[in-house]
Amino acid sequence: MERPFERAHMERALALASAERPHPNPRVGAVVVATDGTVVGEGAHQGAGTMHAEAMALAAAGHRARGGTLVVTLEPCDHQGQTPPCTGAIIDAAVSRVVVGAVDPDARVSGRGIARLQAAGVDVTTGVLAEEVVKADPAYFHHRRTGRPRLTLKAALTLDGQTAAVDGSSQWITGPGARHDSHLLRASADAIIVGAGTLIIDDPALDVRIDGYKGPQPRPVIIAGIRPLPEHLQLWGRNPIVVTTARREGPGEPLIVPAGKDGLPDLNSALLLLGQMGLLEILVEGGSVLAGALWQADLVDRAIFYIAGKVAGGTGRPVFASIWPTLDAAKPVEITAVEQLGPDLKVTFSTHVSHFTSQG
Repeated sequence: MERPFERAHMERALALASAERPHPNPRVGAVVVATDGTVVGEGAHQGAGTMHAEAMALAAAGHRARGGTLVVTLEPCDHQGQTPPCTGAIIDAAVSRVVVGAVDPDARVSGRGIARLQAAGVDVTTGVLAEEVVKADPAYFHHRRTGRPRLTLKAALTLDGQTAAVDGSSQWITGPGARHDSHLLRASADAIIVGAGTLIIDDPALDVRIDGYKGPQPRPVIIAGIRPLPEHLQLWGRNPIVVTTARREGPGEPLIVPAGKDGLPDLNSALLLLGQMGLLEILVEGGSVLAGALWQADLVDRAIFYIAGKVAGGTGRPVFASIWPTLDAAKPVEITAVEQLGPDLKVTFSTHVSHFTSQG
């Protein structure tokens, strides 16, 4: 049962976790509380091969952890990876109680860490701010449950649904506020996907361009198939992943996947392999052909549309280059947020209902 003040400690652990970018590992924060209620140790996992949050917090607490409480956002692991299992460190530290936010959906962990602690006589409570824990790292939970990265489709369009004019011009449909926000969105992604057509026409950099930004840059991914690509592109200097259906010469890291019925790379197979490479949060900035293919394959999990305070007044280029045959073919979505950015609107919607496990 949750005790007074444990929710506040979990909120602190969440803040610690949210400040890090450890993918493909989960965001985890931990707080150690001594028997007198004093916080004596904190930690957050910073990436593969580094100390886990629990071990870091317990190391900071030292002997003061004995008899105390460990508050951790995610179920402690009970398997040997690049670092030892956290359950052993917790048991050795002789804490009397562990408060867990969410049960880990990873099959190597789920329930095992909690069972190991309980078997050692540690009092374990689960489900404290579990939904908030999932919201703090949705891509990790999505990947561990589906095997695929979480895919976010981004588009900038006029109020009447056009992403570009007939001549291909689109800079700039939206204003500075929306463009700045889109770079914040890039900063939260592990990778950005574009199609070969967008790459050839626009030669995009696909990087985060925010004054003072020092975080990691998203990995570029090109859905190319066997289509020839120009030799001189901005992305070649960033070692992009080139998704293809056959071996090909040229720059970039090739990722060979089976061909679909249309002869182009099978998108589901590509996403599964990208997830195995540790790319869990993927942003799609490709053109209407790629967007339409991903939408028709039901691979879009979330979308963010920046809707300009402009009306095209005619047919240019739509978000999706695919046919809408009947009204019944439209897919229901859940609009989760609407925000005004200067003259523009940012509309976020989800295509799938999120579920989370709060109890072990």
